[in-house]
Amino acid sequence: MELNLEIVTTPVRPAATVVMLRDAPAGLEVFLMKRHSLSDVLGGAYVFPGGKVDALDDELDMAAHLDQPLQVLHAGLNEADISERTAGGLYVAALREAFEESGVLFAQGAGSPDIDAARAAALLREGHGFNAVLAQMGLRLQTRSIVPWSRWITPTAPSVTNKRFDTRFFVSVVPAGQVAIHDDHETTESIWLEPRTALQQYWDGQIALAPPQIMSLAHLSHHASVQSVLMQARSRLPPVIQPEPFDQDGGRVICYPGDARHSVREPVMPGPTRLYYRNKRFEPLGGFDSLFA
Repeated sequence: MELNLEIVTTPVRPAATVVMLRDAPAGLEVFLMKRHSLSDVLGGAYVFPGGKVDALDDELDMAAHLDQPLQVLHAGLNEADISERTAGGLYVAALREAFEESGVLFAQGAGSPDIDAARAAALLREGHGFNAVLAQMGLRLQTRSIVPWSRWITPTAPSVTNKRFDTRFFVSVVPAGQVAIHDDHETTESIWLEPRTALQQYWDGQIALAPPQIMSLAHLSHHASVQSVLMQARSRLPPVIQPEPFDQDGGRVICYPGDARHSVREPVMPGPTRLYYRNKRFEPLGGFDSLFA
């Protein structure tokens, strides 16, 4: 992964992503998708389903198509500086991106828990917008199915992209009867992996990961089950993570909350408090095992 050396002064773009989880015989697994190599954001890297908030996300008839009141969603995000409708739009963006990129639709039909995700996907391919699909099929999005996990804000000196994002990470389990798969458009491959296995493959050069994914996987490696992750997510408000990079000896160092050089001295997640850019990858000072400290 190439290091970005540009300073970005444009405003941050609101975004949302869904970390999909499942319990497997060997333990907790995470769904990862490989972004198209020609993508201008993290091309070729493995990511969680997600993307930018669209203007139409705020325009959804939320009273008709969300399963929780906006004030509840707003409180869960713990962002006093945004409106309740903006908070609802972030949930809509997360659920829309999850559907568009992985085919997983967190929704219920009117009076029935069953939905026809294949029909919804077909309508989307025909050019119907996400809001129109929900209205046409009478669907209510299940915001209860995704739980705020963390909030990542790209610094003005991004290390792997020339854009800045304010991304809300949600955690979830894939609804019964649905299968997550890449869309063969924005993403070209997908896989379920244990968090430690994903990091091992990254370490071995088999897959590419950006720092937020590295740190999130290191965090998730401390959990043995989906229930453990969801319990932690529901027990605390999502932490804000603002990486603070600096250059040292001709290389890039990224500091996270809890590091001696970070403006926030209290750690907000397990794992290393620094990543160093070496050999075209980001790694902690103490080697692979220190990812799981």
